Amino acid sequence: MRLSRPARLLLGSLTGLVLAIIYLPLLVVFVNSFSTSRNLTWPPPGFTLEWWGRAFQNAGALSALWTSVQIALASTLIALVLGTLISMALQRFKFFGRDFVNLLVILPIALPGIVTGIALNNFFRTILDVRLGIMTIIVAHATFCIVTVFNNVLARLRRMGTSLEEASADLGAGVWTTFRLVTFPQLRSALFAGGLLAFALSFDEIIVTTFTAGAGLTTLPIWILDNLFRPNQAPIVNVIAVVLVLVSIIPIYIAQRIGGPEQVTR
Repeated sequence: MRLSRPARLLLGSLTGLVLAIIYLPLLVVFVNSFSTSRNLTWPPPGFTLEWWGRAFQNAGALSALWTSVQIALASTLIALVLGTLISMALQRFKFFGRDFVNLLVILPIALPGIVTGIALNNFFRTILDVRLGIMTIIVAHATFCIVTVFNNVLARLRRMGTSLEEASADLGAGVWTTFRLVTFPQLRSALFAGGLLAFALSFDEIIVTTFTAGAGLTTLPIWILDNLFRPNQAPIVNVIAVVLVLVSIIPIYIAQRIGGPEQVTR
């Protein structure tokens, strides 16, 4: 389809406006991480690397970073296992209620985070009667991380078809051998992409984490929120925010590169 010159200019202007609204605030945060001011001021009165050095020596931020990494890795591992099994069950088998199960799997990522957080908080505290902590956060994050793996693997399974698996079975290979030698090699890039996206989602999640963390447990996004308006902490928070953006962008970019055009994301 060919567009007229005015239409192209209009679409280009609207695209530029939307991108500016999205990314200019991030640029402000990046620039302020080098500001000599101890408050959130614009424009910066000067530039310094002092806050970057202090940020990487801040015990609270480093502890929160390690907690976020642990939670993200555990949630991603659970999502990889369950998301792969569910996608294979829904794609390779026909059974009553399959479409409804598919809806239930995808629903957690469509629900508002505050709804998911409240529901899980009530479930852990009133029904299971367990103490909120790192394990409850991992379970909570896994509920929506599974969807990213599920979508990626499901798309790959649909594109693969079943001919190679059927040929493997005809040659006498069992279910596990077929999965190990035929199915899994074709799923590796989709699993890697889904895992990276799941890690990024878990790493910067804050709403669900707030409701399932309990007292005394701080992830990096929560640490940023708690310290944003404390005296003299704004420059360090800006540095941590920039690091968080970079950590989130890198896996998403890699996942997009290796996942192909059919990849489905949040």
